[in-house]
Amino acid sequence: MTLNEKLSRERVSGFLRAENGKIVNGRGEEILLVGMGIGNWLLPEGYMWKFGDRYNRPRRIEELVRELCGSAYAGRFWKTFRDSYITEEDVRAMAELGFNSVRLPVNWRVVMEDEPGIAWKEDGFRLIDRFLGWCEKWGLYVCLDLHGAPGGQTGHNIDDSLDDIPRLFTDTESDSREKTICLWREFARRYRDRSVVGMYDLLNEPVRTPVAGAKELPDLSEELKQFYRDCIRAVREIDKNHMFSLESVFWASRSDFFTEKFDDNANAHFHRYWCAPDITVLEGFLDVREKLGMPLYLGETGENSQEWFAAMYPLCLSLDIGVNVWPWKKMDTDSSVCSIRRPAGWEWIAGYTRGGDRPSYGRAQAIFDEYLDNIRYENCDLRPRVAASIFRRPGCSFRACDAVSFGGDVRRLDGEGNPAQKWEETRTVFGPGGSAAYRLYAEGEPGVLVLDTDFGTSAIEVEADGEVLLRTTAAGKRRIEIPVAKKEAFLLSLTCVKGGFSLDSIGWEKPDGK
Repeated sequence: MTLNEKLSRERVSGFLRAENGKIVNGRGEEILLVGMGIGNWLLPEGYMWKFGDRYNRPRRIEELVRELCGSAYAGRFWKTFRDSYITEEDVRAMAELGFNSVRLPVNWRVVMEDEPGIAWKEDGFRLIDRFLGWCEKWGLYVCLDLHGAPGGQTGHNIDDSLDDIPRLFTDTESDSREKTICLWREFARRYRDRSVVGMYDLLNEPVRTPVAGAKELPDLSEELKQFYRDCIRAVREIDKNHMFSLESVFWASRSDFFTEKFDDNANAHFHRYWCAPDITVLEGFLDVREKLGMPLYLGETGENSQEWFAAMYPLCLSLDIGVNVWPWKKMDTDSSVCSIRRPAGWEWIAGYTRGGDRPSYGRAQAIFDEYLDNIRYENCDLRPRVAASIFRRPGCSFRACDAVSFGGDVRRLDGEGNPAQKWEETRTVFGPGGSAAYRLYAEGEPGVLVLDTDFGTSAIEVEADGEVLLRTTAAGKRRIEIPVAKKEAFLLSLTCVKGGFSLDSIGWEKPDGK
């Protein structure tokens, strides 16, 4: 079975389930989920608006808009924001870029009244229902993610907590736990027959690590485990169909949390940011799969360079680990597919969040009006190389140190000629007989391999799956472009026959250079 077959949107069919450490669809076919996270839509985060820490979570951003623009404007703003930030055009674009899934983070206050008792907000559910309809049309599974639970499950800005305490677990008399389980029962009641909902992500990043200025927390692992048991039991009374996606403590990073499966149809969901893009950061969860038979899902990751993407995500996919990259869209970025343009005068708004001068109501409203135009997909600056890097397909570059294997005289050095300690500072130095093998991907189209360096006086050989593509002598600084006709995954081999040269990166470009 090829990687392209596992990634195909043709496999978005029926309810997902766990089977022998893999995720399979309703026809029993293995599917590797790869997609984007819809951050900032139903749970705004201040850093995606370039705000200071004072306005870093939904309730505070809501207060900022009201404060600067007035209550009547704020009401209109949030309706337009939710109708414009994600539209069918965003979903269509994800599908056309080759993604087969999407993670939808939801704040509980979007669908539930922040009042005593249980009361639903139908406007919030209508947003989710409309989004699910688009995903059904375009062939994307949806990971339904409770990103902000009643009381807060993390104890930080990302869960919209009041005071950086995960009160879902720490309070003894609040209604948060009951509300959270009731919410999941309501999701199950509404979506139990909707196979487009691929999985229920019960809690995003439960229980933070220590954070400067915030209350120190005890180990809440057992409280989280008991919550999972109780919530899963409550959901299974209504919904026997859906897969659960379960995250561990400490920003979903701890593999040793998984001492049980919790449900036969569940995956072990983890997050990775700002780490070395190599197998060492995956080993703990690979052990979980080996011991418990749970499929693995790297359900949130990103916010890094495109070359980091081209190292980390193809590695995960080669190990049958699904990937979801965060986020699809944010302001002024090179790490998301959609980059929102800063409105004119945005420095007034961002500066105010850091203690600067307050703009007038009229100025603030005009700035936010332009923001509402800029967030639409058709008005964003697009970064197609982000998507190409996730798959390591034509239209990206990757670091020469990210090889499947090395042979002979190959050294990984830093800029001073010492053994490299950091991935991002590594130059790969090929001596006589030195070789490296790289796994590259294509999605039905050929690519062009690009080697651009000072070759000194060297003889090199390039092969694809054992077929010689190039044997040549290269002298001095030179850019070598090698067309590769492969349209599936293949193994590229690069050998220094004589002489020597070094490479930072290797280009894997489209034939048209775009």
